[in-house]
Amino acid sequence: MKKPLKQINRVGLIANPEKVKSATVLKQAARAITKAGRTLLVDKATAAIGVSRAEILADAASLAKVCDLLVVFGGDGTMLRVAREAAGIGTPIMGINMGGLGFLTTASAKKLTLSFAKLWDGNYTVDSLSMIDAIVSGSNNADSRHLAVNDVVISRGTVPRLIEVAVAVDGEPLTHYRSDGLIISTPAGSTAYSLAAGGAVVAPNAEVFALTPICPHTLSNRSVIIGIKSTITVQIMDHRADTYLNTDGKFKSELAIGDTVTIKRSNLKARLVRLSGRSFFETLRHKLQWSGSHV
Repeated sequence: MKKPLKQINRVGLIANPEKVKSATVLKQAARAITKAGRTLLVDKATAAIGVSRAEILADAASLAKVCDLLVVFGGDGTMLRVAREAAGIGTPIMGINMGGLGFLTTASAKKLTLSFAKLWDGNYTVDSLSMIDAIVSGSNNADSRHLAVNDVVISRGTVPRLIEVAVAVDGEPLTHYRSDGLIISTPAGSTAYSLAAGGAVVAPNAEVFALTPICPHTLSNRSVIIGIKSTITVQIMDHRADTYLNTDGKFKSELAIGDTVTIKRSNLKARLVRLSGRSFFETLRHKLQWSGSHV
């Protein structure tokens, strides 16, 4: 769902220090924001990079509470972190790519001036992306809850042996997967780990989850697309290696035999700014270097 931004008066800058080797881009952004008559705020990590003459707050969540817009410099990892921290607040996020593929970002650092011009002129939309709630239950996990923008992954550790999980959808058994793991992704996450594991690319406005096994032992096991209103339960049946739960590429919990992970759509949304002139399919062609056939 697309919603317009309210008047942008207070803008928060957030950067990944590991991606931004120079303060040049951030200083350029700070000048563009203040020149446009907006109030500039930064978190502590960004201030340490070299942005001066800005109000400094502790972190992304603190900025989200008082800003009309967050501008994030980094790759998808930085975007995912900020999106999770701002999800309960609802402040929209505009991503400037300083990393690799950057599917969640909307512009590159090289086009910073043009990006801000579009922003001030109102040439953008705000996409509300579905997120995942994952609840872990079992002897070692007392209903711990985890939030994800891209995906929830149940996988083996470093030992190259299979794990076995039983998957049900809305209480109905789906199948047992014997594999290296299982990815449950949102449409936004379909271009991340799920894509690398052979899953389908899903348009961001599709209301679905994708279940994609990682190196399944049974060749007939393929990615399955289900409605996003469904509840997915994954029970750990057997493993010959340590089994872990990760959300958006971050370790969350070690799983034991009998543990259950319940996955459903979160009530929270990730709100990302998309500047005009770049559709999802154009992004795919550009990022994945799809050229197609030429007649």
